[in-house]
Amino acid sequence: MARFRPDLRERDVTPEPLWLRRREFLALGAAGAAALALPRSARAGDPTGQALPVAKKIEKAGGEEPTKWDAITTYNNFYELGADKADPARNAGSLRPRPWTVAIEGEVRKPGNLDVDALMKSFPLEERIYRMRCVEAWSMVIPWVGFPLADLVKRVEPTSKARYVAFQTLLDPEQLPGQRRRVLEWPYVEGLRIDEATHPLALLAVGLYGRVLPNQDGAPLRLVVPWKYGFKGAKSIVKIRFQEEQPPTTWNRMAPDEYGFYANVNPDVDHPRWSQARERRIGEFFRRKTLPFNGYADEVASLYAGLDLRKNY
Repeated sequence: MARFRPDLRERDVTPEPLWLRRREFLALGAAGAAALALPRSARAGDPTGQALPVAKKIEKAGGEEPTKWDAITTYNNFYELGADKADPARNAGSLRPRPWTVAIEGEVRKPGNLDVDALMKSFPLEERIYRMRCVEAWSMVIPWVGFPLADLVKRVEPTSKARYVAFQTLLDPEQLPGQRRRVLEWPYVEGLRIDEATHPLALLAVGLYGRVLPNQDGAPLRLVVPWKYGFKGAKSIVKIRFQEEQPPTTWNRMAPDEYGFYANVNPDVDHPRWSQARERRIGEFFRRKTLPFNGYADEVASLYAGLDLRKNY
């Protein structure tokens, strides 16, 4: 099968001039620079949107201060809404997150279409403060609101053949204008092993900062796997499929030498074009050491016992 070739060159996915000037750009405050391009109403520092009924809060970021709301909602990777970090917030109004259903398919005893609002009512919502690490070497601390992916997996009753869980994002260029360009092969797809999907840290997020999830952050339902690089977190999910074979994933299909299936945060495995040994927390000036598994090694390293994490990156 021929390798997918987009109408843009691979180096255009992260514009080369921006990448070469990254230290200058980050020193000025990347999130602030992106926010300046937005209307004043979009730069408000306080959380906005419908409040969610949070049953409990779980601190899982070592006591670090969460990243500010305006940074989390104006500095995003969501290529379906545009490849520039500020594009998702600019274009977010075109996405219609209600009504919304998620198809459950494949090796399960209870397939069907699930309404997102019904899911939110049937599972107690938790606020979980997680470190989040982007493959581009920037990071945030985000107070997500959601419910464990394991709870949904249990409810739909996977069969013994379900070794993987595949996720698919909405395909609708009218709502997601970034899909009008072949920057990636659409729709966006991602996947986890079933043991990863049922790990207690894996979350289906419906909000952040106690408020309904903004469109630019993947409304109404997105995957959060905090020990992996952010591109694993499929956004605006419309399909979850349980299957025996390893599913294809968008970035691995796009550039297999740069983006592996596992995408575990590993400071010892560099991206071919930059080091992953250090990262810059958005809102901070200096870089910090990248932690193995993004600081969650004590909880998740056992999932990969015996697996060569250099080959299985």
